[in-house]
Amino acid sequence: MNTNFADTVILCIEIIGTIAFALSGAVIAAQRRMDIFGVLVLGVCTAVGGGCIRDIILGINPPNMFRNPIYALLAALASFLVFCVARSAPEIIITNRIQNMSLFNFLDAMGLGIFSVIGVNTAIDAGFADNAFLQIFVGVITGVGGGILRDMLAGEMPSVLKRDVYASASFVGAALYACCYQFINQWVGMFLSAATVVIIRLLAAKFYWNLPSAIPKDWMPRQD
Repeated sequence: MNTNFADTVILCIEIIGTIAFALSGAVIAAQRRMDIFGVLVLGVCTAVGGGCIRDIILGINPPNMFRNPIYALLAALASFLVFCVARSAPEIIITNRIQNMSLFNFLDAMGLGIFSVIGVNTAIDAGFADNAFLQIFVGVITGVGGGILRDMLAGEMPSVLKRDVYASASFVGAALYACCYQFINQWVGMFLSAATVVIIRLLAAKFYWNLPSAIPKDWMPRQD
């Protein structure tokens, strides 16, 4: 595949994921009644935070978000649009109408899948092709790191630690790509791995799949 075309495809896919993640962060900020600066910060951190952490771990300095600011700029623009919607129609934000949209869920799942695979690919390109553990770790961090930063800035326990098949879906996709990239075509591996994450995430959202918790939520102490 032509290198320029491949780079363009990756750029377009990353932009889709960036916008989806920025929307999720900005919506959380708007629901917390943050001002425009808070909305922009949460939106941008959610969109590019995972990639920034990935680059720091891999020793890529400065991180790509600073060398190629298009991602941060698009994230800021998407966040500003959420702010405008919140100002003009607060009920859309407060009632989670945006987050419950099938299209939004699909874009979020797509972003998770793409960024998980891109994280693995970045580790390989950085010279760590023989370290599968590092590849998988930075793949997952790229996928879920922004969401963790979002929740911490919003004063909440990161949602990936307490509910939903989200980080585990990223792990499956990253591990699949890390294991198969040497044996099949790179683009086929990336597509299959990202698609696996998307399918797992969408099924989890549809059927309310959750990992077992240490103490069941409906557990009550015995009354002796």
